[in-house]
Amino acid sequence: MNPKTLIIGYGSPIRGDDAIGPLAADALEAGPLPAGVTVIARHILTAELTEDIAAADRVIFLDATVEGEPGEVRVRRLEPDATALSSMAHFLDPRELLAWCQTLYQREPAAYLVSATGQSFDYANYALSPTATAALEPMLARVRALIAEPLPAR
Repeated sequence: MNPKTLIIGYGSPIRGDDAIGPLAADALEAGPLPAGVTVIARHILTAELTEDIAAADRVIFLDATVEGEPGEVRVRRLEPDATALSSMAHFLDPRELLAWCQTLYQREPAAYLVSATGQSFDYANYALSPTATAALEPMLARVRALIAEPLPAR
């Protein structure tokens, strides 16, 4: 039986490389995907996602970052963190959403952040820099590898 995996790609579609999260989600959703995998693309993370996250066995967040060398792809395991408060009321940190799942639903899915370091965050409607474009396929490969892994023991 395949675990329920939720993939959430997020980022601003009008800020150049920040669009890599939703673009990666769209590419994954085009398939093929194993049974039990659901993909969502969003501009921002909001509290409404908490119920979907709590229903999953594994959640994989996809986002751009400014940390690291441009084009670098990283995978990081996430844990719930109620202190990971965002500075904007309408945008949430993935760890904060996980903490809400823990509190509201007593659920803690295995969670990962797959990020690609962007090069340009200037105005560009769904247009990635060449560096981010080159990082897209390695990002997708990392996500596919995570989907194929067995769930970690809890």
